[in-house]
Amino acid sequence: MFNHVNLDHKLQELECETLPTGRTYKTPDGNKYPSVTTVLGDQSKAGIIAWRQRVGEDEANKISSQAATRGTAVHTLAENYINNDVDWSKGSMPANLFSFNQIKTILDTNMNNVYAQEVPLYSDQLQVAGRVDLVAEWDGQLAIVDFKTSRKIKKEEYVQNYFMQAAFYAAAFYERTGIPIKRTVILIAVDGEEPQLFVKKSYDYIQDFIRVRKAYKEKHGF
Repeated sequence: MFNHVNLDHKLQELECETLPTGRTYKTPDGNKYPSVTTVLGDQSKAGIIAWRQRVGEDEANKISSQAATRGTAVHTLAENYINNDVDWSKGSMPANLFSFNQIKTILDTNMNNVYAQEVPLYSDQLQVAGRVDLVAEWDGQLAIVDFKTSRKIKKEEYVQNYFMQAAFYAAAFYERTGIPIKRTVILIAVDGEEPQLFVKKSYDYIQDFIRVRKAYKEKHGF
C-alpha cells in the first residue's frame, strides 16, 4: 500500500484542445499554452518524417497505434496500482500486464508517499502546460516519476527529451505549489527486456528545455 500525501495547493484541471499543430491547454487565467510534449516533439518532426518514409506509412501507422495503445494501458495500470486499487489489474491484456509487472517491483522497492498523480501542471514563466504521471518520493527524495514504454532498449542520448519533460514538470510543480523537486525518474518498460531506469537531477535539464521552448516560440509565435 502506498501512502498518499494531501497537498495544501489544489492543482486545477485545465481545458485541453488537440489541433493538427499539437495540443494546447487553457489555464484558469485564460492563457493558452502549448503542451510540453508538443514543444519537445517539434524538434523531432524531421526524424519522425524520415522514419515514416523508411518503413512505409502503413507499417508506421501500425507501430504508432500499437505503441500508443500499450502506453496508455501501462499508464492506467500504474495509476490504478499506485492508487491502491485492489482490482488494479482487472481486465488487462496479458501483454500489457507483463509490461507493467516489469516496473512494478521497482516501484515497490523505491517509491512511496505520493503527492500527485496524473494531474495538470502549467508554468506562467515558461508558458507551457502538461500532465505529470507521478510526483512521489523516490528513495526518500521527492521526484517527478515518468512512465514510458518501448519496443527496444533506448540509448541515453536518445531520451534527452524525457529528461527535459520531467525537468519542466519539476519547475511547474514548484511554481504551482512552492514545493521544490530536485530529482527526476524515467522508468521504461521494454518489450522482452529488463526495464530501463534513469534517475537525474531536474535542474541539470531545465536550461535545455528553456532553449527548446524559446526556439518553439520563435518558430510558431506562442
